[in-house]
Amino acid sequence: MIVAKFGGSSLADAAQFVKVKDIVRANNERKYIVPSAPGKRGAGDDKITDLLYACFDAANNGKSFRHVLERIQARYVEIAEELGIEMDFSPEFAAIEQALKNGASREYAASRGEYLNGKLLAKYLDFPFVDAAEVIRFTRDGRLMEEETNALIASRLKGLPRAVIPGFYGAEEDGTVRTFSRGGSDVSGALVARAVNADIYENWTDVTGFRMADPRIVPDAQYIATITYRELRELSYMGATVLHEEAVFPVRKAGIPTNIRNTNDPKHPGTMIRANAGQDETMHTITGIAGHKGFSIVSVEKDMMNAELGFGRRVLQAFEEYGVSFEHLPTGIDTMCVVVHEKELKPHQEEVIRRICELVNPDQVTVHDHLALIATVGRGMVRNFGTAARLFTAISSQGISIRTIDQGSSELNIIVGVDEDDFENAVKAIYDTFVRI
Repeated sequence: MIVAKFGGSSLADAAQFVKVKDIVRANNERKYIVPSAPGKRGAGDDKITDLLYACFDAANNGKSFRHVLERIQARYVEIAEELGIEMDFSPEFAAIEQALKNGASREYAASRGEYLNGKLLAKYLDFPFVDAAEVIRFTRDGRLMEEETNALIASRLKGLPRAVIPGFYGAEEDGTVRTFSRGGSDVSGALVARAVNADIYENWTDVTGFRMADPRIVPDAQYIATITYRELRELSYMGATVLHEEAVFPVRKAGIPTNIRNTNDPKHPGTMIRANAGQDETMHTITGIAGHKGFSIVSVEKDMMNAELGFGRRVLQAFEEYGVSFEHLPTGIDTMCVVVHEKELKPHQEEVIRRICELVNPDQVTVHDHLALIATVGRGMVRNFGTAARLFTAISSQGISIRTIDQGSSELNIIVGVDEDDFENAVKAIYDTFVRI
């Protein structure tokens, strides 16, 4: 059994709907379909969700939003007509308009894109429609009730051999609509996959799986055939954005593999994400490279700091008091470095430094800005001697200085910090060393 989620670009217009139907029909095991709202049809176009947010903002400010709502309705009507579907959207849009005039929430407004697209796709596929508000449950403060949701979905779909369940939203027990963060249809699909104990969760989008490096930096970066959930988590955290980060947890918990596929290239196998994968499933030592700019290193130096009980806790207390979260903690015997997001630190930098001085009386505190972090991730690294040496040599051969080094005990990844100006060249150097061999 397969649960297939289709993103906004996969359902942007009638031609894309046809592709989706062909994909669903190509494999009889694709039984439960989770659609997003229609995305952009090209440059200069608008996503339906963005237009719905505009309607809410106008309504919230007491302004007319009818012309925007009419644009949205026209989009659905156009898709239906081109597909030869007879579907009257007037009652639905009248209800949305009235709800917004009566003070409906921003989340309700945004959810209508998936809701309407789900109804349209269900009719086109001739599948039953299941409103996500009835099966995906949130608490009053907006937290997903995962176990309750799992039970609701399993119960509702038990008697339906096929169904369309829109993504991105659910509801509180009283019916108040709540949404995930943007991109949350990935999470919805994963929740459905877990509830029905699917064999595979397919996530169809406009890219052919994950690449080993950002194609904006390495244009010919190879696609990753197989990746583990742990590797995905590391790469997603450091900038890989093909899949919503939270989407891995429901299916990972259930041991269900996720297949990232391209709606516009359905014959390509894409990237398979598994709980476990052997080194023999990859031809390279590393699985991928990802990174971010915009970090700062705060270095705290003090002789014999390792002998001071609670030294590290007090340093981190200074950051916590001003709402600055840390990313990494590379340390030495007499030096503790705290890597943080530069934009979080800047408004409070003087206060944080002053507080560190009050709490631990350091010999010196310095701040180094404009840092980029690069994560080199791979399950094959642990079994290949000299991986770190190769990585450091690759970077140094380009005349790039490494500011920080951090390697987890699992040896799944090595994170290095370099100056932002060296970020792209460092990524290219790592890729060339480990892939172009």
